[in-house]
Amino acid sequence: MSFLRWNAPALALAAGLAIVTADVADARIGGGKSFGSRGSKTYTTPPATKTAPGAAPIERSMTDKPGPTAAQNAQPGAGAGAATQTSRFGGFGGLLMGGLFVAALGGIFGFGALASVLGFLLQFALIGGAIYFVVSFLRSRNQPALAPARGSGAPGRDTPNRSPFTFSHGAAPAVAPLAIGKEDFDSFERLLGEIQMAYSREDTEELGARTTPEMFSHFSQELHDNQAEGVRNEVSGVKLLQGDLSEAWRENGSDYATVAMRYSLVDATVDRATGNLVAGDLSHPSEAIELWTFRRDDRARADGWQLSAIQQAA
Repeated sequence: MSFLRWNAPALALAAGLAIVTADVADARIGGGKSFGSRGSKTYTTPPATKTAPGAAPIERSMTDKPGPTAAQNAQPGAGAGAATQTSRFGGFGGLLMGGLFVAALGGIFGFGALASVLGFLLQFALIGGAIYFVVSFLRSRNQPALAPARGSGAPGRDTPNRSPFTFSHGAAPAVAPLAIGKEDFDSFERLLGEIQMAYSREDTEELGARTTPEMFSHFSQELHDNQAEGVRNEVSGVKLLQGDLSEAWRENGSDYATVAMRYSLVDATVDRATGNLVAGDLSHPSEAIELWTFRRDDRARADGWQLSAIQQAA
């Protein structure tokens, strides 16, 4: 089936196929999980498509999550708490303590004498304040004008808060739209079947050639776990039923394309020693809807597209 017919109604899908909806999340490649890397879009939800209106977020990835912003790092209420902290004698407590002090002086000297003393102190403070103001004014007139700060926003205007240093926060990768053609869609459809069958055969060489190192490490671990549990995965009859492009872009010397795919396959888990069925169905195909992201690296252009992420449809 060509990707050119992906968006056509899939009414003929039932012809010759008895599709049985079954839970094969623990059988097929990837175990029904969402993992891998999509470059700078790893933690961004892919655009909705007719095949997959939503996508589950990636749970495991070698791509680091973006760090929190400065606003997110700020402790809510931390500044307000520091600003609203009262001194031991501030606020109402300060007024109360001051009143007790004045009452104590009045009791010792008498309130008449105390009023005279306070009046003298007030006159002294006013005279001292006037002298300080005059001296400060004369001193400011004798100081030379400050030169404008280098690199200030406006000529002749002082910018004391401007830092002479330039801080670099790291440039975001340049992302550009990427056109996807028929040959690319054909490659995606072919890889869907080849990767599933290589996984079923436990052919690590074929898996390594068609997946990124990160995805290969995930699949290798799954195969190792299957061997430890004494089971293996059997896949046959992989067929693309419907698919469409979610997004395609280019960044940092690599091409990326995320495609939504609804496909059928006969998928089962069997005992390695006896061949007895453990999970799934060996006779009837089941359906799955997933978003696969493929990457094509300029440094290894001859390798073509490789699987770099799988996400379950939400």
